[in-house]
Amino acid sequence: MTIRTWLDSAIQDADRRGLTSLRPLLETLARSTSALRTADWNDDASGDSGHPADDDSVADRERAPDVR
Repeated sequence: MTIRTWLDSAIQDADRRGLTSLRPLLETLARSTSALRTADWNDDASGDSGHPADDDSVADRERAPDVR
């Protein structure tokens, strides 16, 4: 389903229910959703940048005492 299709259906549903004041909110939600879907996401969602300095486990190993 496209954002436009969803928006049209949501507006029609709101109008049927007499909730015409929802229209600006639905339009804002559609614009925001569209912006998020088309955004240029540069960060890896896993949080792994691939750079060793960003690896918390390396820093933790250096601080942690040897308990063997």
